[in-house]
Amino acid sequence: MMDRRPLVSILVPAFNEEANVDRAYGEIRQVFAGLEAYDYEILFTDNHSTDSTFQRLQAIARQDPRVRIIRFSRNVGYQRSLLVAYQHARGACSVQIDCDLQDPPCLIPHMLQLWREGHQVVYGVRRSLSDGWFTAALRRLFYRGVNALSEDELPLNAGEFRLVDARLLAELRQVRDTSPYLRGLISSMGFSQIGFEYDRAARLAGESKFPLSKMLALATDGVLNHSLVPLRVASGVGLLVGLSTTVLLAVYLLGRLVFGQAWPAGFATTTMLLLLGITLNALFLGIIGEYLGRIFLQVKRRPAPIIEAYVGPVTADPGDQRNPATRPAIVRAMAPSEVS
Repeated sequence: MMDRRPLVSILVPAFNEEANVDRAYGEIRQVFAGLEAYDYEILFTDNHSTDSTFQRLQAIARQDPRVRIIRFSRNVGYQRSLLVAYQHARGACSVQIDCDLQDPPCLIPHMLQLWREGHQVVYGVRRSLSDGWFTAALRRLFYRGVNALSEDELPLNAGEFRLVDARLLAELRQVRDTSPYLRGLISSMGFSQIGFEYDRAARLAGESKFPLSKMLALATDGVLNHSLVPLRVASGVGLLVGLSTTVLLAVYLLGRLVFGQAWPAGFATTTMLLLLGITLNALFLGIIGEYLGRIFLQVKRRPAPIIEAYVGPVTADPGDQRNPATRPAIVRAMAPSEVS
């Protein structure tokens, strides 16, 4: 008899997580051992790890046909690797969880319950963070700043721990973005979305892959992908400076020609105004350049992240575009039995 249990795709991005992949697999499997109403698959995306992460994942896949692995030919960045994972998810819903398990898998049953109640997106809201006070403050400031600037309603203090319904997965398969910001993209899709609070645990093994520089880069993507406010600020300030300059020029000419004022030499004032003008030009040209750079990358239509190796069940249907094994130009597909 055909299994009618809904399939849940668990998406686990990994980069140099040799100390965590076995524990992540074990805890996810243990959670679903108590969820007999659901079937599941685990899709690991290996962002071209340089340690033994891929070899450990291969060993897991040899023993469990529910495990699939996508390994990229190079490090394509966290957000792009996540987008590929969503596009290859085959379940009635997907749950994204980091390999370090700072987002506890034991909350997956609660997420599935909220999904059963009719919500298409269920996301975790971080009630507490294991980061230091400075990093935690930066994160919360970033969430509030992006939400204030964005034309979309983005949830505050929500990370990447989320459940997404198959209806949104179908839409994500159409996305061809070279610099995606997925939490904003999914939030902007609408449908019924609900959050729940939880305490984020500390990383037990390995090192964080998100230093301050990468968090700032993610913040830039978040703002530029969901807001035109920086461009409007640049235009507004430029207009304000232009009007101020016109008024000052009119006052100067009026005083000089009508009232015969002998203005003192204004070398310092002129220098400061020139430096101010140069600074504003550089700043706002930089903002415009960020937008133009993203447009440039988008119109170049560079290839999607290239999959170096695919480990897992191979779908026989050649028309299934979700299956990387049907695109041999960019994939070296391997069934679990073929993994050495």
